[in-house]
Amino acid sequence: MKILMHTCCGPCSIYPLHVLRTSGHDVTGFFYNHNIHPAQEYLRRLEAVKQMAEHEKLHMIIKDDYDLEAFLTSVAAKPSERCSYCYSSRLRMAAAAAVEHGFEAFTSSLLYSRYQRHDEIRRLGEQIAQEYGIVFFYQDFRPGWQEGIRLSKEIQLYRQQYCGCVYSEKERYYSTPKAPKL
Repeated sequence: MKILMHTCCGPCSIYPLHVLRTSGHDVTGFFYNHNIHPAQEYLRRLEAVKQMAEHEKLHMIIKDDYDLEAFLTSVAAKPSERCSYCYSSRLRMAAAAAVEHGFEAFTSSLLYSRYQRHDEIRRLGEQIAQEYGIVFFYQDFRPGWQEGIRLSKEIQLYRQQYCGCVYSEKERYYSTPKAPKL
């Protein structure tokens, strides 16, 4: 099957790519991640995807549309719902690109991360697939978590410490200061 794989980042894409290729699929990567903040982080991740693609001889379609403003506008009023928007906007863009370029199916490296809402990604992927008249290729890649880490370290990919958005960066690095004792 000819599959377009949305790639959230290089490290999360290696294991799913290996699994899909081992199963006989023809895979092309698709980079679209307007959620990543700050811009330096976006550029680091884009570079890591290019490095991974070169190492793996993976053809990439890169939609270098860093529309952070659209992401923030869509999630600022309800940050607690940001993941749903983030998943659906990126899966929707992947589905549109898959249809445009004649792929049989699309999937996402988001299905590799044990930190993502896996059931929601699957549900949204299947819903969006119906809207676009294409197959959402579902596979749970989480069992390969450690193998993916090993492979990404082996080729010295930049490994990010948070999912990408400003809210997850805050959750990762900021802790509420404790009031001094009087």
